Formats: sequence, structure tokens, C-alpha cells
Amino acid sequence: QVQLVESGGGLVQTGGSLRLSCAASGRTFSSYPMGWFHQAPGKEREFVAAISWSGGSTIYADSAKGRFTISRDNAKNTVYLQMNSLKPEDTAVYYCAAGRSPILLGMRESDYDYWGQGTQVTVSS
Repeated sequence: QVQLVESGGGLVQTGGSLRLSCAASGRTFSSYPMGWFHQAPGKEREFVAAISWSGGSTIYADSAKGRFTISRDNAKNTVYLQMNSLKPEDTAVYYCAAGRSPILLGMRESDYDYWGQGTQVTVSS
């Protein structure tokens, strides 16, 4: 069983920054891609960013490009999401997810088979 625990959420003003962390246990972390998704109130969960098992490849949603950076530290079994220039529309619960396949870097929920409990990010205007 894989466990993912997010942290780092909170309340921040427009233009501010937050760094989310996701600590993983229970599977060879370094062998699988990791992703971040978010879900705003009343909306479906959406892809934000993902990183390959080595960290050599990353993909981003258009809304995250240029503002968010995903990274990972395989020695610490942790993936990060650095969020800069935050906007009120970034307000959501942010989830990290572990990839289903070592070679698939995907943007769909079905590309991931383990999920954290989520951390709330609120951006005030």
C-alpha cells in the first residue's frame, strides 16, 4: 500500500508563493512518475503538473506554466510543487498522486493509482 501525505497549503495573498510537499511511502518512490492535481469548490479535479521518475521530464497544465514548478527528491521520497504568482483562481484542494506505470507521464486521473488526502490552498484577492 502506498501512502502519500501532502503538506504546505495555507492562506496567501494574490501574488504570493507557497511550496507544497508530498511525502511518499510504501512503494519504490523513485521508480514512478508523480503528479499534482487540484479541485476547486464545485468543480472536477484537474491536472496541474507531473514529473517523471527521474525528474528529467515535466509537464504542466497551461494555467501552471511559468508560475509553478514541480520537482522531486528521490532520496527523501518527496515531490514538491513550488507555486509563485498565485491568483484567486488557484484556490483549491491540491492532491499529489503516484503514477500507475513507470514509463507513463500522464495528465489524466486514470494515469495515477494512489492519492493523498489533499491540502487546502486559499489565495485571497
